Amino acid sequence: MSGSRERVLARVRAALRDVPAEESPRMATRPRVRRAHALGDVVPLFVENVADYRATVRRVTRGDLADAIGEAVRGRGVERLLVPADAEPRWLERIDAATTIVADTGLDVAGLDTVDGVVTGCALGVAETGTIVQDAGPGQGRRSASLIPDYHLCVVGEEQVVASVPQAVAALDPRRPLTWISGPSATSDIELDRVEGVHGPRTLDVLVVGP
Repeated sequence: MSGSRERVLARVRAALRDVPAEESPRMATRPRVRRAHALGDVVPLFVENVADYRATVRRVTRGDLADAIGEAVRGRGVERLLVPADAEPRWLERIDAATTIVADTGLDVAGLDTVDGVVTGCALGVAETGTIVQDAGPGQGRRSASLIPDYHLCVVGEEQVVASVPQAVAALDPRRPLTWISGPSATSDIELDRVEGVHGPRTLDVLVVGP
């Protein structure tokens, strides 16, 4: 057995040291659906599961959306906010003068790296997994626009929330560039040390918009 393999196995055994002897792998398996829900219950379930991924999520009315976007951007100290060229203008009505609005007119990677955050819409949200899916449709911008800035503020309409991944797949066009977002970007090494912001935004705020 190589030295590298021994070291890896030793770390695995160390990580499992506090697992009770009576616990089996079957007992540790997380159920895919944590609770039954009716079709009308998908929005609360979506909110609950988005929050589970360390994202900040808030439900607002359409009338309060501009205020909520302004508060979120101000609260995160965003000085340069990227906005897709076809974003709804009312999203920006309550952005303070301290924040510079940067229209995405095709910025290259270096240009995208100069903005602090981005506000986008989405294609849909998945309640059972708390996942947001973008397909470069209206108000969503390019895939790179929501992957490079360190802060992502995403607007999700209640009518865009579906119950399950199969429902989401059925509703999406596989020919479009799909980006599946489950919380802020994060990864862990073999010792389970969590590192955020490596492959995308370090911070994700979600506004779920109702009537």
